[in-house]
Amino acid sequence: MRFFTAISRSLAAALACAVAQPVLAADQNSGIPAWLQAHVGEGDGQIAAPVLTKARALYLQKVREGKVHNSCYFAMDATRPNTAAGRFYIICEGEQQFRVIASGHGSGRNLPGAANFQNDRTCARNFGNAADSDLTAGGAYVTSEQKTSFKGYYRAPKNHVAMLSRTFVQFEGEGETANARQRAIGGHAAVTLKGVCMRKAPGDSHANKDGLVPFGNLVDYAGGRSNGCTSWSQPDASMIMGMVKSAPTTLYIYPDSSVVKSVEQAVQSGRSPGQAGLYWNASCLKAIGKPHYWSKDILEPLIVKYWHDHPGPPPKPTPMCTGEDATPIRKDIVSR
Repeated sequence: MRFFTAISRSLAAALACAVAQPVLAADQNSGIPAWLQAHVGEGDGQIAAPVLTKARALYLQKVREGKVHNSCYFAMDATRPNTAAGRFYIICEGEQQFRVIASGHGSGRNLPGAANFQNDRTCARNFGNAADSDLTAGGAYVTSEQKTSFKGYYRAPKNHVAMLSRTFVQFEGEGETANARQRAIGGHAAVTLKGVCMRKAPGDSHANKDGLVPFGNLVDYAGGRSNGCTSWSQPDASMIMGMVKSAPTTLYIYPDSSVVKSVEQAVQSGRSPGQAGLYWNASCLKAIGKPHYWSKDILEPLIVKYWHDHPGPPPKPTPMCTGEDATPIRKDIVSR
């Protein structure tokens, strides 16, 4: 599997010293440097000024506190549409590197008769920090430990199979995002297995006590929605994991609750966000009408009551593979 595109390679080379040289203390009270200012704006490939200001302030604060020693930091503008143009920003001031990549937002949920806080694929209307809400919570985060999990095997070309292992980087939040660990909020590649069955794999270290492994169809949902985490394409996820593996850094996800609430109030009063001195991506605002923030104090009791009143069916065992998929997986047909 190739993890880096040509663009990624050039950026990765520049990031080789990412651990060693964070923004110097002398820069903390200065304005945005000219080279970075050139990337500020609301067009494709640009970062809106309020997003950069908040992300940069968080990064400089954590550098000053001695909690971050990475020369790069991250930002995400969840008011932008989820398209290939991107809305997740990698900013390395020491190397004067700026890149924007695509990332997913939280899908939310529709709980009939209780609350509908579901989001469309392209634009997010609902935000919040409630457990089990599958919503994106804007605010301050610092990257933490990584965990790589075996997900199973899937079909590969030439009658081979390939293994899917996915790495997850935990986010540590603060304030309204302080329950990020409780919610298992972090970042990962936007890939999963669907239509899973259990297939024999003699001698496989990942097999269960019965010698079986999960086998399914690889689904790449980059450009789709997540369960509240930040998701990236496989190559971008691999690059990011490498950047923060030994050097945590900051991530600011815009908008936080105060912005969401203020924009909602402005729209309700007949004003545009700009007229109220606020920022929200214009195309997404047109699509959603107005945003809404669901606090955990309000939403978590609704979710708990809904699942209490609507218990799901008991879990069923994963079925055994049939047909050609029932053929035991041999080491010689596994793509490496």
